[in-house]
Amino acid sequence: MNEPRITDTNSANDSKGRAFGLEGNDFLYIVLPLVAAFGLYLVLNVGLHAGMGVSILVALPVMLVPLLWVLLLRHNKPAGYAEDFFDDLINGEGWSLVTKAQPVPPGKDRHD
Repeated sequence: MNEPRITDTNSANDSKGRAFGLEGNDFLYIVLPLVAAFGLYLVLNVGLHAGMGVSILVALPVMLVPLLWVLLLRHNKPAGYAEDFFDDLINGEGWSLVTKAQPVPPGKDRHD
């Protein structure tokens, strides 16, 4: 009757926390560019009297590039995924669990 209650928790060194559904500080990569894009839009449109379309076209990449970075390369991905993705993209050589796709080490013959 007086048994201790067991709950699953994450220790501080296991979890980076979550905010707005994003792991760790990833929400900052979305919120700060959103504020910067809005500020750039206001400076261009109100301060410099640029057209609304031009102001949106200039401010849109400031918001979209970090948003796509977080959603495509960081959200629900393992640590180092973006670095591995770009390394594979540049070098064209990655690793695979398929034995035939693995490079043969120097001095060894392939035994399939």
